[in-house]
Amino acid sequence: MALPKDDAAVLSARWTEGVLLKRDVFSTVERGRFKSDTGEVDAVLRRLDQVPIWSYLLARHLFARERRALALARDLHVGPKLLWAGQHALVRGFIDGVALQMAKPHGDLGYFRSAKLALRKLHRAGICHNDLAKEQNWLRGSDGQAYVTDFQLAACFKSRSRLFRIAAYEDLRHLLKHKRSYAPAALTPMERKILARKSVVASVWLMTGKKVYQAITRGLFNFTDREGGGRRLVNDAPVLIELIRKNPDVRDTAIVAFADRRTGVGLYAFVEADQASLEKQLRSELSSAKGVKPPEHIQVVHALPRDAAGKPRTEILQLVAMNQLDLIEPMMKNATDRAFLKDILESRKNLRDRFNFEAADMDSPRPHPTGVITREGG
Repeated sequence: MALPKDDAAVLSARWTEGVLLKRDVFSTVERGRFKSDTGEVDAVLRRLDQVPIWSYLLARHLFARERRALALARDLHVGPKLLWAGQHALVRGFIDGVALQMAKPHGDLGYFRSAKLALRKLHRAGICHNDLAKEQNWLRGSDGQAYVTDFQLAACFKSRSRLFRIAAYEDLRHLLKHKRSYAPAALTPMERKILARKSVVASVWLMTGKKVYQAITRGLFNFTDREGGGRRLVNDAPVLIELIRKNPDVRDTAIVAFADRRTGVGLYAFVEADQASLEKQLRSELSSAKGVKPPEHIQVVHALPRDAAGKPRTEILQLVAMNQLDLIEPMMKNATDRAFLKDILESRKNLRDRFNFEAADMDSPRPHPTGVITREGG
């Protein structure tokens, strides 16, 4: 399905392709540069021209909801600014920051204060997001403030009707669930009361509508969105990890997903071992295994980055796999992490979709923001 001529003309003149962030049956999302009325800026493009015909009507509905919500929230400064919208494509501004599950704002009360303020601004404008249970839809900006993204399920209301109040309540309850995960001691008695009480609509949805929704999206549409990883991350990655760990030279492994222009979703396996030549052997072993497709990329590293509990820091590996290297530096906590990053920059595999990036010592100044990649994929 081709873009309408008007949309294609605008994008041809004003859009510079950068990095594919996400592709599923509802849209393609990519990062690039957009020539706005005030100059060229970093931006994110959502387009429908690669959506399959059988999911087009739902994709078009979701697109229309996002376009309307972004237009209404344009000047609120709590999410991406709508820069341009056509019939089958829209361009929104880029927010310099990382998703909640990567930022992990433990004990950051300022972040959650700003998140509640952002939600209040949206609700005052008559916008309910309706998808804030997902951590990837909450961003922590480089300024430490909270932003929201991915308005495909947003609803816009002209009055504070009962339905609006229920949706706004659920938005708040989902925010408080994240606050409970990262700053539980800061929850107020009223916030704890809200967390303990779902709305009737939410309770009914969990018992009925959600099951139907999952049956349609995961069954009919073959769609699973675990932090954008899809069915391969959910179904194939655990099998591949088990197979890789059977090799006696492997100490540990972790697999993350990345958007791929040809296959939609690719898998990237990071293998902790001493022999760089092990990659060829592992690929041969995985290729001979039946029932699961090998990862698109296998990279052997001397040590995986780990958290205080000793678990691999998959949020860092995810950024490496998607070439969002500029966002990693603030997440480096010790010399071991920095050594890992230097090691991985020199031999990373996924170089097909990227802006120019010069691998540099992490103690040197950060690259210019126009030469690096973003994490915003919703």
